[in-house]
Parts: sequence; C-alpha cells; structure tokens
Amino acid sequence: MALPKYATPLERVWHWTYLVICALIFFFLIAPIVVIIPLSFNADRFFTFTDEMLAFDPAGYSMRWYDSLMTFGMAQPEGPRGASWFADMWANAKWVNAAKNSIIIGVCSTVLATVLGTLAALGLSRPEMPFRRLIMALLISPMIVPLIITATGLFFFYSSACVPQGSWAHTLLSPVLSKSGCLANTYLGVILAHATLGIPFVIITVTATLVGFDQSLNRAAASLGANPRTTFFRVTMPLILPGVISGALFAFVTSFDEVVAVLFIAGPDQMTIPRQMWIGIREQLSPAILAVATLLVVFSIALLVTVELLRRRSERIRGVTPA
Repeated sequence: MALPKYATPLERVWHWTYLVICALIFFFLIAPIVVIIPLSFNADRFFTFTDEMLAFDPAGYSMRWYDSLMTFGMAQPEGPRGASWFADMWANAKWVNAAKNSIIIGVCSTVLATVLGTLAALGLSRPEMPFRRLIMALLISPMIVPLIITATGLFFFYSSACVPQGSWAHTLLSPVLSKSGCLANTYLGVILAHATLGIPFVIITVTATLVGFDQSLNRAAASLGANPRTTFFRVTMPLILPGVISGALFAFVTSFDEVVAVLFIAGPDQMTIPRQMWIGIREQLSPAILAVATLLVVFSIALLVTVELLRRRSERIRGVTPA
C-alpha cells in the first residue's frame, strides 16, 4: 500500500519500519526452507555449503542426489537406461515406491475426507442442527489434540478392531485386512487414519464457504420444482465447489505430509515419503533427503497457489470482490 502524498514524516518513518519488520519476519519464516534448495544440488555428501558452492563453481553442483531418488534400491542401477531400467526403477526403487504409496494413500484418504467433511459441513451449517458447537468441536478435535495422542489412540483401536477369522466379513474384507484380520499394518488402516486427520480441514474450509452462501437460492430452486438432490448438485455444489476443492487440497497435503500416524499404524509395505525420509535420517543420512524436501517444497507451493486461485474464484462467484 503506497503512502499518500500528505503523509507526515512520522507516518513515512513508520511505513518503512513496518515494511522492514515484515521483510524480516518473512525472511525468518522462509530461510530454513530456502536454504535446503541449493544444498540439494551439492556435489559432495555434505549438509553444508562447500567452498566450490560458495564460489559458484559448477564443479560444486550436481544432480546426483536427484538421480539417486530413482536408483536407490534398484537391482541394476548402473545398467543402460532403457525400458528394462525404468521397469526396475518402477518396481524396486525405494523412493519411487514411497511416492506411489503416498499418492495412493493421499488420493484415497482425500476422497473419503472430502465426502465426509462436506456432508458434515452441510449439516453443521443448518440453523436447526442441535448441538452444533459440540459436534463441531468433536469433529475438528483431531487437528487440536496432539498428533501423538491421536496416533496412539488409532493404533490401539485398529489393533483391537479385528474381524473374526472364518466369518463372512473376514472372507469379504480379507484383501484389505492384515493376516490377523485387523486394520493395523494395512493400507485401509492408513487411509482411514489419514482421512480422520484430513476431515477437520475439509469441514472448516467448506463451513467458511457456506457462511456466505445465499440460502434463498435453494428456496428459489425448490419453488421452481427442483427436488433436494437436484438443488444440491445444480445450485449448491457449483457455488461451494471452490471451497470443497480447497478443503480436499488441504486434506491431501495433510495426508502426504503425515509421518507420526504412519509410524504407529503402517506396516513395512505402507512406506510413504515422510516415513522414508524419517528412516533415511536415522539410518542413512544423505543429501538425497534434501532433494526430496526440495521437490516437496515445490509441490506444496503449487498446491498453495491453487488454493489461492480457488479462494479468489470463490469470492468472485459469491460477489465478495469485483470480478
């Protein structure tokens, strides 16, 4: 915001002081993230800037750690990079398998969290809903309660939530259950746990969108003969869709970034990127972790830009800001 021409000298001093304070705060928040980006291109196995890097010598920079993300765990990483090499990478590379698991778990948990969270937000937005505040507090408790407590509770619950072997339910659900018939150490258990953590973000985002929703549009649709299902899909859903998508993106980021619940609930097969990074920090400290972190930062920035664009579109649709 530019200063007006009639601003006093004191106002001008405060204006520039305010800008400096904002810049320092921004630098304090962003510096730990930005510093890992050049370190991920380090040619040596160090987590510090080498003399070559500080001198901007091309010999001090390398893509070796990004390449190791594709080759780590392969049977023949040094072979010719043809169809068989990419098949080996897709099947055996640990970071690639972790990325596949993160995407599969993230997408499934996001769909589940978005559907349940949107339905909950629609119910909580109705004025005749009894105990709305109490229900809202319970539904958003996973994002308030310390994550270690939630993960511990989920671990004990999934360990005891077992289907008796030999029953029809065990026969039906055997592909998604562990050998003992429980949800622990299964993809389904991890997906349900991540959906539990993502639902509060969907509820808050969709509820905020419904605050500015004009309910007279639904009444107008009903007066014209539309049933509740047609009214929802033709009137309500298109207007709240930016908020729903924003909540889904937050739920996906929550799932993609989650490590505590995975450490408690997942088994050896459910290896996600955050868990692989955790293991890499404990067992094999390598700048490849910085390469993964850089890719995650770029991915997160892309999602944040998408959320901001959806927010502005939602405001234009609801007439909050001029088009």
